[in-house]
Amino acid sequence: MQLKRSIWFVVLTATLWACKEDKTEEITEDIAVIEEVEEHFEFGFNLDDFIVKRDTIKSGDSFGVILERNNLGYPKIFQIAEKAKDSFDIRRLQVGKPYTLLCAKDSLETPQSFIYQPNKIDYVVIDFQDSIQAYNGKKPIKYVEREASGVIPQGSGISMVLDKKGLSQRLANKMANDIYAWTIDFNRLQPGDRFKVIYTDKYIDDSVYAGVDQVKAAYFEHNKKPFYAFEFETDSVKGVIDYLSEEGKNLRRAFLKSPIKFGGRVSSRYNLKRRIAHYGYRVKAHRGTDFAAANGTPILATANGTVTKSSYTRGNGKYVKIRHNATYETQYLHMSKRKVKVGQFVKQGDIIGLVGNTGSSAGNHVCYRFWKNGKQVDPFKQKLPEAKPISDSLKVKFLDYMVPIKQRLDKIILVEDSLPPETEETLSEIQ
Repeated sequence: MQLKRSIWFVVLTATLWACKEDKTEEITEDIAVIEEVEEHFEFGFNLDDFIVKRDTIKSGDSFGVILERNNLGYPKIFQIAEKAKDSFDIRRLQVGKPYTLLCAKDSLETPQSFIYQPNKIDYVVIDFQDSIQAYNGKKPIKYVEREASGVIPQGSGISMVLDKKGLSQRLANKMANDIYAWTIDFNRLQPGDRFKVIYTDKYIDDSVYAGVDQVKAAYFEHNKKPFYAFEFETDSVKGVIDYLSEEGKNLRRAFLKSPIKFGGRVSSRYNLKRRIAHYGYRVKAHRGTDFAAANGTPILATANGTVTKSSYTRGNGKYVKIRHNATYETQYLHMSKRKVKVGQFVKQGDIIGLVGNTGSSAGNHVCYRFWKNGKQVDPFKQKLPEAKPISDSLKVKFLDYMVPIKQRLDKIILVEDSLPPETEETLSEIQ
């Protein structure tokens, strides 16, 4: 943050003419203005008053090592650490995190304050200019509401569309993993699929882009079927935020559409008549769905459940099996590493293993198998249970909230080569 200070210098010249006839005086004033001087403020300090040294925590660095390296003696360092320990544990410095030293403008450049940033927004100040004090602070944040739209072209995906428009890839991740994870498989988008979205971007110190903060509403047309999504708090006590359709139905389902986050692809589908080269092109039923992904890609539990198997066989390789309830079970094959044990309860979206190529496998992928009432079935053809519906009273509140947002969403122009919108609205600023 920068503040400007204006310095005015007034030169007064007075010229006195004594007129014998009318005794009048004439005074003239000349005013000169010196250039405005910019002041650089950050972390609550005027940085112009210090020598500023910025760096990141390196392996082997500690609070004491950093200060000693910058000409501060250990008795003083010990005194600072003792005074600051009730407010901040100096042992919590993490490698790779940035820090700033504010040093005096003397020959030794003696440190006056140490500022540590555990993330882009929060910071800890240990100030020892006069008295020693430690306190936490936050950088000012600004939220800007924006709109975006796009059409998926032939041979492309949503990531390329966003990249072409200069939009954050976090929009794709939010839509794929948070909003439509239960209803649309983003690895199988079709040419002509289209989307509109209302979202907020976050900026630190007014200018440092910190990514997409939230998606307020979205529209996605997949295979010519429209899917609306509106962010809404469904449990104010627990602070639960869900995405609801225009009818007020929760988009969340008991099962995710894919065990791989956005980025994998379906390489082989459930097929009881599949012929496999590995077996001499004989018909060998494939009772799973293969998702190809890079080695080490996290594999997610598609629903809540208890791990019943975490083992290895020659065919399955390293695999995990989960029982979700009396009706459904899922299995995940060919892992490079298993992350759960038998008897462990896992939640939907938990990482249970990593993609690999173990067992009877011709490449890095996870074979996802789905049981219903003890029989293996195609998960894409199942009518899976929905989340618990919201109450009638909450539904009335939601519909009142949703209508104007839907009207705004419907008005967004959707053309294949549309440009990012020029208009933006600042929602709020936190000082």
